[in-house]
Amino acid sequence: MSINVGFQQFISVYTVSLTLPVEHVPGEEPQMSQISGLFVEKPQTVTAIKGKNVTFVAKVDSSQMLRKPTMKWLKGKWMDLGSKAGKHLQFKESYDRNTKIYTYELTIVKVVDGDAGGYRCEVTSKDKCDSCTFDISVEDAGEDAGELDFSGLLKKRERKQKEEPEIDVDVWEILKNAKPCDYEKIAFQYGITDLRGLLKRLKKMKKVEPKKSDAFLKKLGPAYSVEKGKKIHLNVELSDPNAQVRWLRNGQEIKPSAKYIFESVGGIRKLTINKCTLADDAAYECVVGEEKSFTEVFVQEPPVTITKMLDDIHVVVGEKVEFEVEVSDEGANVKWMKDGVELSRDGKYRFKKDGTKHWLIINEATAEDIGTYYVYTSGGESKAELEVEEKELEVLQSIADLTLKAAEQAVFKCEVSDEKVTGKWFKDGVEVTPSNRIKMTHIGRTHKLVIDDVKPEDAGDYTFVPDGYALSLSAKLNFLGKRENQKPPKIHLDTTGSFVNKNTIIVVAGNKLRFDVDITGEPPPTVCWKKGDTVRACCQPAYPEGPCCLLDSKHDVCMMQEISEAEGRVRVETRKNLSYFVIEGAERSDEGLYHITVTNPAGEDKADVMVKIVDVPDPPENVKCTAVGEDSASIQWDPPKFDGGVPVKGYLMERKKKGSSRWTRLNFDIYESTTYEAKKMIEGVLYEMRVFAVNGIGISQPSASSKPFMPIAPTSEPTRLTVEDVTDGTCALKWLPPERIGAGGIDGYIIEYCVEGATEWVQANETPVEKNSYRVRGLPVGEKMLFRVTAVNIAGRSPPAVMAQAVTIREIVERPKIRLPRQLRTKYIKRVGEKVNLVIPFQGKPRPVVTWLKDGAPLDTKLVNIRTSDVDTILFIRQAAREHSGQYTLSVQIENMEDKVTLEIQIVDKPGPPIAATVTDVWGFNAALEWKPPKDNGNCEITGYTIQKADLKTKEWFMVLEHNRRPSCTVSDLVMGNEYTFRVFSENICGMSDDAGISKNTAAITKTGLKQKQQPYKEKDMCSSPKFITPLVDRSVIAGYSAAISCAVRGHPKPKIIWMKNKMIIGENPKYLMQNNQGVLTLNIRKPSLFDGGKYTCRAINDLGQDEVECKLEVRGMVKNLHHLQCVTLTMT
Repeated sequence: MSINVGFQQFISVYTVSLTLPVEHVPGEEPQMSQISGLFVEKPQTVTAIKGKNVTFVAKVDSSQMLRKPTMKWLKGKWMDLGSKAGKHLQFKESYDRNTKIYTYELTIVKVVDGDAGGYRCEVTSKDKCDSCTFDISVEDAGEDAGELDFSGLLKKRERKQKEEPEIDVDVWEILKNAKPCDYEKIAFQYGITDLRGLLKRLKKMKKVEPKKSDAFLKKLGPAYSVEKGKKIHLNVELSDPNAQVRWLRNGQEIKPSAKYIFESVGGIRKLTINKCTLADDAAYECVVGEEKSFTEVFVQEPPVTITKMLDDIHVVVGEKVEFEVEVSDEGANVKWMKDGVELSRDGKYRFKKDGTKHWLIINEATAEDIGTYYVYTSGGESKAELEVEEKELEVLQSIADLTLKAAEQAVFKCEVSDEKVTGKWFKDGVEVTPSNRIKMTHIGRTHKLVIDDVKPEDAGDYTFVPDGYALSLSAKLNFLGKRENQKPPKIHLDTTGSFVNKNTIIVVAGNKLRFDVDITGEPPPTVCWKKGDTVRACCQPAYPEGPCCLLDSKHDVCMMQEISEAEGRVRVETRKNLSYFVIEGAERSDEGLYHITVTNPAGEDKADVMVKIVDVPDPPENVKCTAVGEDSASIQWDPPKFDGGVPVKGYLMERKKKGSSRWTRLNFDIYESTTYEAKKMIEGVLYEMRVFAVNGIGISQPSASSKPFMPIAPTSEPTRLTVEDVTDGTCALKWLPPERIGAGGIDGYIIEYCVEGATEWVQANETPVEKNSYRVRGLPVGEKMLFRVTAVNIAGRSPPAVMAQAVTIREIVERPKIRLPRQLRTKYIKRVGEKVNLVIPFQGKPRPVVTWLKDGAPLDTKLVNIRTSDVDTILFIRQAAREHSGQYTLSVQIENMEDKVTLEIQIVDKPGPPIAATVTDVWGFNAALEWKPPKDNGNCEITGYTIQKADLKTKEWFMVLEHNRRPSCTVSDLVMGNEYTFRVFSENICGMSDDAGISKNTAAITKTGLKQKQQPYKEKDMCSSPKFITPLVDRSVIAGYSAAISCAVRGHPKPKIIWMKNKMIIGENPKYLMQNNQGVLTLNIRKPSLFDGGKYTCRAINDLGQDEVECKLEVRGMVKNLHHLQCVTLTMT
């Protein structure tokens, strides 16, 4: 029988695992993962071979996710495998940017029996979640597993033959009952080779009865697990609630702090560790006396994942390279590798870290740095490619051909983009050596070859070759001697080709122009091209495959560069007896007059060529809507600034709804005008328009879209236009809105007027008015005027509403008339302090003069506020007072016409109390009461009185009569033997008076024939010695928490209280607060310590004696510098 018991230790290291084929359960077809939820591919249930590797793959589609998904691998229900990453469990994550699919892999290296069971993988992304389950079953390697191992098969057959007769033997029962010295013998007998695993399994199988603890009712668990950054609680329960405990970490005592918090509730002791770090992964002990409870705390560090992947980088030699990656944890470490080799910090590579971001920096990239760079964390990896290109050398100025005479100086000069580049000069393929006559210089980016006193043997081809670059610059030195066959240069222009007229060439923008010019002359002449007055290119033809000159319109100097025929957009190429003028992709800036000049010692010739560039026109400008209708709109635009060199034939128009991207062509035939009326539009919908210009070359780019406009029909005319008022120079009009308004609404109204019989209408308001009324001012007095009103909206003006008859502009005299409101026609009553706001309308034209009087005298505006308009006057009192009462007269006068009205205002208040209340007669059970009205009636009539009675014994008032209108009354049903007094309140419309009139005498109801015998009054002696009615109670408190002890005492006179601790009087100690609340005595002790324990006494003393009570106070707390914890009780006897 073969037994393999292993204990897996998970260590976080970086490994690369090979995935071997996984065998399925015999007789079952492989399970295919169905696509559902977030998973594109799910892990499958497998049967793994012991000792082999197995890999599970899960794929997640992230195309619909806003952020990277989170993947968890779980075993069983709760065990997170992410914290077990190491040699045995390996995780891999990759991302395909094209398909946006994340691939997650879980590899179990060398499967063991303990790996069998159910597994689950969960993927979450914000509000989305999906999970799937799979199982692993483990089998021993059989005959069909992998390659045949004949020696292994033979061994297994022999072992099976030996084990067959002992199949019922339980080896573990034998080992449990055997002595430890016989373990090796028994293991050898039954073929057990893993002795260490055997001992561990035996240790687990033996049931060791836990030793009962006297100190602990509940000990710590064997182990605890906590995630990094979280907190953990360690709890024990003691048999003695007063026992003291110590907490140790790795044998060192823990002190209370913000990180380590001790709690004690009854017999439960709790240790809380906040914000656990890897340093808290240790062994912990709880010590009570000589007994200990041991546990281990494992801090799980979550795998560090990569939240931002590496990006591929493409640079040029010498540039700086920065690879950036972002991880999930700030304190994480990453490892950088290149092509499988780990990178270290040296002069070439630098590593930088800032929070969760990490950088790999290469200061100056070289070709050796090309490759694949990897970054690894404990929970993921990422890679990126680095491409480094050679830096191209740019020629800023090429060397030019020279034609010189004897004894002249030849200077070949070129300029390149890199100052550090060196080079060599060659003549006819042979390197030039410096001498007294030949000098070579290199200053910055400029290289020169200077030849003094030119001789015939100096003629030839000169070449400059930069070191390290596949580039050469060449020029020719021609020596001029006396020749008999010299011919003056001549330019032969062919005007029959692309010339439209004499010396004019037309080129369509974007096309290529190649103009060939035949040149004759001996020696070969030098050709110089100019555009305007600027030298464009100079070169000397007459040799095949000669140099070509680049044209640069930005410079006024000749730029002679050794370039290939394909280089340079505008260039001149020279061949024998030919000069080619080439423009690649003609542009508008290339248009102009070009001059060609050829010279040699025998003479000079010139010619001019006009190059005209034609193109499609520019887009039209200022597209705008000038008017709209119910289903149409008028559009206007300006012609393009540049017609492309060809007259514009017409325009094409397009429109679209605002917010849409679909344009609709409105015309397919060219429209020549710059105004257009678009029809068949929907009212109330916003549209935009754009226009294309068309010439003989083609169609321009579209113009900028017009501002959004809405097809809307104007409203109908306003209705019921009438005159509201006419004065000297003004006329007030009013009207109603139009009957039909439409989708555009109404922006306002325009009011116009004209003299009767005239045709010129004058606009009265600059901007439309929103109200349905308006006063036209500045009209000529005495003239007859006509008025009309027009409604305005985005579609324009509506038809006008015209006044049927002319209006004479003249003030109409109207008799003044006051329209007094109904509530003011009677006495107007208000209470003191209330607000008075009277609005009295009046009429009359012209504006009348308003005058207010009070009681016949002019009104004091300091007491009353008056505001008057054209149609009403307002009397306003913020807080009414008695003095505001009176008769107010309002007078409205126009010239000799006048109207008056009088109103009475009465300000009332509560009345004063009645006076001279007297009991006039008493008979039987009745009493007669009279009084006089109050001096102050509150400025209004007294409506009644309220009478109340009170017995002199109880002095409680009871209602007798209400709303009594007479100043007298009879009170009945009085109780015999009692003596009564009375009070009277006066009433008016404001209510009862605040004070009452008290009767001057009383009414005594006595029994007839009986006489009361008064017994002498004997005062009771209330003096007594102090006596505690509530004693002090013994207490047990915890150190550091405030406590209080209380008792109650009785005695007269008031006793003096003395508090004592251990028979010592407690003085003015701020630690103690003594309170006495009607005999309840309290002593507050602020945050007691161990030294505050003892016997407390409260003593009460007065002239008649004393009494005292006492109690014991027990303070429990931590005692430092002791080997164990204990409760300390201080008791004074």
